[in-house]
Amino acid sequence: MITGTPFRIERIRAGRAKPGLLRQHLTAVNAAATICGAEVSGAELGARQLVFRPGAIRAGDYRFAIGSAGSATLVLQTVLPALWHAAGPSTVAVSGGTHNSAAPPADFLQAVWLPLMARMGAAMRLDLLRHGFYPAGGGELVAQVAPCPALRPLWLADRGALQQASAQAVFAGLPAEIAKRELAVLEASLAAQLGGLETELLGLPAREGPGNLVMVRLAYAGLTGLFSRLARRV
Repeated sequence: MITGTPFRIERIRAGRAKPGLLRQHLTAVNAAATICGAEVSGAELGARQLVFRPGAIRAGDYRFAIGSAGSATLVLQTVLPALWHAAGPSTVAVSGGTHNSAAPPADFLQAVWLPLMARMGAAMRLDLLRHGFYPAGGGELVAQVAPCPALRPLWLADRGALQQASAQAVFAGLPAEIAKRELAVLEASLAAQLGGLETELLGLPAREGPGNLVMVRLAYAGLTGLFSRLARRV
C-alpha cells in the first residue's frame, strides 16, 4: 500500500493445521484493499495464494467486521501504517477478537505500541469499546489516526529504571474467585523482586464473556512492557 508495488503471495500459512486465509486474514486483506482501492484476486476463505495490486491510499471513516473471534488488533496493524500516508485523518473500527492467544491484545497496542510510535511521530488513539474473547468474539476497537509526513528514528538503548509494576486480572462470565487467585499468585511470585506490585481486579459484563485474562505491566523510564496470558478450557 505504501510503496504502490503489486505483489503475489503463495503458500499462505502452508505449514499451519488450517492452511490458507482464515477470517481475520481475509478481513485484513479486504480492509487493505478498501483503503487503497486495490485490485485483488484470490481473496477468499482458505485461499493459499493471492495477488494484490494497490492504488492510492485514501483517508476516511472505515468499519470492518471479522465475523469471528479472529484478531482485531492484527487487522489494525495491517492498515494503520498505510493511513499515516493518507492526505487526511481517518477512523478505523474493527469488530472481532480483542484478546487472542496468538496476537497482541488491545492493551498492548495502547500501552506499548502506540507510545513508541508517537515518539516516532505517528499520532494515533485507540479505544477499546468492548472486549472480545475466543470463541465468542464480539469485541470492538476504534482507532483514530492522523497523517505522518515522516517517521523519526527511535532509540531504545536503555529501558531505564522501573517506575511502576502492576497486574490486572480481567474476567467476564466467570467466577471472580478465579481472577482473585491469579492475582494472589502473581503477587506472591513477583512483588518481592519488583519492589511491590499493584493489583487490579476488572469484572466485565457477563455478555462480554466467557473470558479471563491476566496482564502484568512494567513501566520503565524509557518504555513500558506488557505481558499477558489468556485462560483456556482444559
